Amino acid sequence: MNLLMVIFGLIAIFAAIGTVQAFKERNILSIIFNLAAFVVIGAFVVLTIVFQGYPPTLH
Repeated sequence: MNLLMVIFGLIAIFAAIGTVQAFKERNILSIIFNLAAFVVIGAFVVLTIVFQGYPPTLH
């Protein structure tokens, strides 16, 4: 789970970067998809780290 959170965290960061670039290019479809990916995957990463801890503990 540790590596998965790192990979998903990188995806969320790249989605945020893509959103900024899409705003510069004024590409509406790209803004929508990048923002959606950032929100969904970023929320998943944050909530997983909050509830599981980092590194995750096995109960």
